[in-house]
Amino acid sequence: MSKLTKVLIADDHPIFRRGLSATIEKEKNISIVGEAENGKVAIEMVERLMPDVVILDIDMPIKDGIETARELKARNLTIKVVFLTMHKDTSILRSLRSLGVKGYVLKDSALSEIVRCISTIMAGDTYLSPALNEVILENVEPKKASDISSLISLLSQAERSVLKLVTDSKTSREIAAELFVTVRTVETHRYNICTKLNLNGPNALFKFALQHKDEIVSLS
Repeated sequence: MSKLTKVLIADDHPIFRRGLSATIEKEKNISIVGEAENGKVAIEMVERLMPDVVILDIDMPIKDGIETARELKARNLTIKVVFLTMHKDTSILRSLRSLGVKGYVLKDSALSEIVRCISTIMAGDTYLSPALNEVILENVEPKKASDISSLISLLSQAERSVLKLVTDSKTSREIAAELFVTVRTVETHRYNICTKLNLNGPNALFKFALQHKDEIVSLS
């Protein structure tokens, strides 16, 4: 039997909160354990209810999502944080690194993406709304190795392993043999890599891998 994932939602708009809660509750293995109208209440509820995932609206009264995430991190609570945001800017990537946030979902697509986000981060990966990937890539200067490393760090360990072997010009079949997985698994990882890095197809992936081989190898 799959483990039940406990989720707490913090958002100051009750109608949006209820809609998000109703969407999540449709999933058999996910349960809403609480709802908070601001960051201060969210922190109190997290310590009492100990959810697996806390979903934080960035723009909340009393304590906003960033302040709340910072305090949760300082308290060393073993929870996964997801940001809800209306904003598309590169500060999102900076907060990913500094606060250890595992998921970013745009509010205008939250109802269609939130379950996928929760499933992704519970599997150990990072989730970003596709539109946020585009913004991040548009604002990255390719010559800056630190920025490229930040992008690559969005990938899971398995995806980074596949990407490293792509830098060696290996085929999917060769990668599958080396990693002891199926070719289909490799193709899935390649697809996910392209999606997260906003790369259009295998040629773009191969070009990216060759251009940034040093950063890829150092993070694999």
